Amino acid sequence: MNKGKITQKVFVPEAPGLEKTIDETRQGSAFEDLRQAGPKARNAYIETYGCQMNFSDTEIIASVLTDMGYGFTQDELTADLVLLNTCAIRENAEEKVWNRLKALKRVKKTRPNTVVGVMGCMAERLKAQLMDREQLVDLVVGPDAYRDIPRLVEEAETGQKSVNVLLSREETYADISPIRLNSNGVTSFISIMRGCDNMCSFCVVPFTRGRERSRDPESIVNEAKELVAQGYKEVTLLGQNVDSYHYEDTNFAQLLEKVALISPDLRVRFSTSHPKDIVDDVLHTMAKYENICNYIHLPVQSGSSRILEVMRRGYSREWYMNKVNRIREIIPDCSISTDIITGFCSETEEDHQETLSMVEWARYSMAFMFFYSERPGTLAARKYPDDVDLEIKKQRLAEVIELQNRIQREISFACIGKTCKVLIEGNSKRSQDDWCGRNDHNQMVIFPKNGSDLKPGDYVMVKITEATSITLKGEVMA
Repeated sequence: MNKGKITQKVFVPEAPGLEKTIDETRQGSAFEDLRQAGPKARNAYIETYGCQMNFSDTEIIASVLTDMGYGFTQDELTADLVLLNTCAIRENAEEKVWNRLKALKRVKKTRPNTVVGVMGCMAERLKAQLMDREQLVDLVVGPDAYRDIPRLVEEAETGQKSVNVLLSREETYADISPIRLNSNGVTSFISIMRGCDNMCSFCVVPFTRGRERSRDPESIVNEAKELVAQGYKEVTLLGQNVDSYHYEDTNFAQLLEKVALISPDLRVRFSTSHPKDIVDDVLHTMAKYENICNYIHLPVQSGSSRILEVMRRGYSREWYMNKVNRIREIIPDCSISTDIITGFCSETEEDHQETLSMVEWARYSMAFMFFYSERPGTLAARKYPDDVDLEIKKQRLAEVIELQNRIQREISFACIGKTCKVLIEGNSKRSQDDWCGRNDHNQMVIFPKNGSDLKPGDYVMVKITEATSITLKGEVMA
């Protein structure tokens, strides 16, 4: 078997220091379940950029490729098929893919018959430009066309350029069993829906992923049961807006309960929630089941009601604050994270100060922070001038990051002396002598092995003894 890595890259382009690469070989035998590749088998190399949904899509792509007879390689220079699963959410993310394509020219020089493909949101958005700009890309596949990969690859192998970027109102890939390339054998993702209907003025997702549609709950529950049977201990239910999940007579709160009831040892998370759609039923379900994590990702984007209206977010500052209060009323111990954009169209210093005051008030456990990047085709690009100077955007972002880092440090330091339940995910990045895992609030916890017989997938109680803004350290309780 060609055991290697699929290079997964998470880009947070406007927040320096937050970019990271996940090496799947370090996380364990992510490839152990793949078919044995014989000496004449074709090999694929995949890189994934962007959000958790893209990682989930890569697992679908890998399943399709496995059925085609592909093995996988960690070296693009030995690959017969090189695929980049891309993100279009920000200009910086797209530019990284363009630069990567330039670097992949050496693949064509070494192996002229290698097929190079671009998949995902950038493929959907740019289409023809990808074929023309570097004269390197052989196939372009949108997020709803992964079933068509066999035909497209076969066509590309004949020397023709092949494209399928048709969006679908029905495709959910519910019947495709993902190859869990992005997991550590303990935690995994389950995509419960695709697309988005919200049409926020800054966002390109509705144009790259199409209209919202939900998977049938039976297929989701069955996928979760299969993961439990394979030894997984945590699933994250994924959607652009999970709170609007609806399939026939099942809403998101009911789906969440169905998954939680599979096993009390199965931790359940979900992402992402839209503030205007998350309802009390979801919160009461979270409070009812101990194995549903007390953690909600609730993007605010801006603390200014005026900017939120321009963004077409569907709520005001006061409405958002009331929702946070409601979450903490029903789930007092709930941790909340968020997304923030600085320098959006027409943002004034007063608007920015309202965002800072929101961050101070909400005390987010974590935040993804960016400055505004205009995306062609969005309402904002068509209607509102990108009129905030770049240096001002960057300065405002730096202020938000500084404030959020201070709050995270305070939250982390407040954990010292407390005990939390941790699910062991694997070895610490820095030491094979330490375990790492996450607690209920999605905080990373590091603790020494001390010769114990613990293993990944075990739950342990850890007393916190040290903290940084992003990591807790502790000792296993006897």
